[in-house]
Amino acid sequence: MKILKRPPTVKLPAEWFTGDAWADVLLRGEDPSRARANMVRFAPGARTAWHSHGLGQTLYIVEGVALIQSRGGDIIEARPGDIVHTPPGEEHWHGAAPDRFMIHLAMWEGDDTTWLDHVTDTEYDGPRVSTKR
Repeated sequence: MKILKRPPTVKLPAEWFTGDAWADVLLRGEDPSRARANMVRFAPGARTAWHSHGLGQTLYIVEGVALIQSRGGDIIEARPGDIVHTPPGEEHWHGAAPDRFMIHLAMWEGDDTTWLDHVTDTEYDGPRVSTKR
C-alpha cells in the first residue's frame, strides 16, 4: 500500500465544456485496470458537451444541484448523495444548476469517451424533473 501523489487540479477544455469546470484525477487505473475516477467541480451554469462513454459512467453527486440529461430525455435535478448511471453509448450531458456550484465524483472505465456538440442554452434551460426527497 502507498499514498499516491495527487496530480494538480486541471481546468477542463472549452472544446468539451461550457463555462468553468475543473477536475482532480483520483484514479487512472494501469493495465489491466480500466477504472477511472475524477472529482469534478462546476461553476454555476457550467456543463459538459453532449458525450457518451463506451462502457457507461456513474456520477455520485457530492455538493450542489446537478443537471443531467440523456439525449431526448428529461433534465434530471440530482442532489448530494444521488447516484446517476448512464449506460454504455448513451449520449448525455451533466453540469451545475444556474445558481449553484456543483461537485460530482465521475467513475467510468477506459478512455473511449466520444465528445459531441455543445449543449445549447435552450437545451440547458429545458424542463426539469427533481429528485428532491
